[in-house]
Amino acid sequence: MSTRHILLGLLARGPSHGYDLKRRHDERFPQARPLAYGQVYTTLQRLVRDGLAEVDATEADSGPERTVYRSTDEGARELAEWAGGIAPPAPFVTNEIFAKLVVSILADGDPAAYLRAQRTAHMDRMRELTALKTAPGADLSTVLSADYALNHLDADLRWMNTTAARLTRLTAEVDPA
Repeated sequence: MSTRHILLGLLARGPSHGYDLKRRHDERFPQARPLAYGQVYTTLQRLVRDGLAEVDATEADSGPERTVYRSTDEGARELAEWAGGIAPPAPFVTNEIFAKLVVSILADGDPAAYLRAQRTAHMDRMRELTALKTAPGADLSTVLSADYALNHLDADLRWMNTTAARLTRLTAEVDPA
């Protein structure tokens, strides 16, 4: 996910300071990793440097001074181009589960036990996400984010089931000794 573009998208609603941008990010993308304040302010500085955002004002209410940022016309153009672009399917799939499975075979581990444990972890996470999305008052962003994660976890589970059925053959190919 592009923090640069997400912040530009949040600024598209109007000027804002870093604290509000971080809060709104975490609200709008509930299943994403929360942004660190340092990441927000570093990204804002880069947006200003690149001419995609600019300082709108500096506020000093009762607390520390806060800088308010706004998107520039160039920032709006870049955001529109990014948002309208098709996200290409990844050319390479990094699959940590598969890597650990192969290493388990190579290290004389128990790949079947690893798959069972991983399946249990996936099922636990799926139960958490289902509870989150079905909780009274769950907003649509939370529901959609949970659905996205659930579908990915389901695909992993299907892959694990297929792999478990082929484990003997995989073991023979990985460790023909």
